[in-house]
Amino acid sequence: MWVIGMSARWLFVALLIGTPVLAQEPEGVSPYVGLEAREIKALGPDEIAAYENGDGMRFALAAELNHYPGPKHVIELSGDLELSVEQKTRVEQIFEAMRKNARDLGAEIITAERELDAAFASGTIDEAELQRQTVMIAELQGRLRATHLAAHLTTRAVLTPQQIERYDELRGYAGEHDPAHHHSSH
Repeated sequence: MWVIGMSARWLFVALLIGTPVLAQEPEGVSPYVGLEAREIKALGPDEIAAYENGDGMRFALAAELNHYPGPKHVIELSGDLELSVEQKTRVEQIFEAMRKNARDLGAEIITAERELDAAFASGTIDEAELQRQTVMIAELQGRLRATHLAAHLTTRAVLTPQQIERYDELRGYAGEHDPAHHHSSH
């Protein structure tokens, strides 16, 4: 009983020691402090760079985690996947086309976000303009996501079921896997 009581006391002391740190955060301080200085309030430097580079930004997780390999990673793993010259060439073409389209759409999203930010900053935005701009941004984001997902879809068609299974293993994806069940014929 004494040991249990001492353990509880040490737990209580540990909690008390940690409490002042939590209590020191001022009430009402926003996690957005400092973001007001950004050129485009809704986009940080990393997000802007990702849009400019045509990066995946997790847009294709529905494909990636359901046995539809991404072209960038297939290229990186081409040796381990034992891609033929034709397969590697085709996946490189898929990747370059996807990346160009993604960069173009990313640039449009950055521009649209900049315009939305400017409309709020100038105080000139109204409900109609808000709807127009946000719908346009959402459409661009949807097109960007579709671009990334389509690249996974097209890449999968280039690979064999064994290569897809190996890709999943190399990427560390666990679980049941039957690429032949999901794979279309060439």
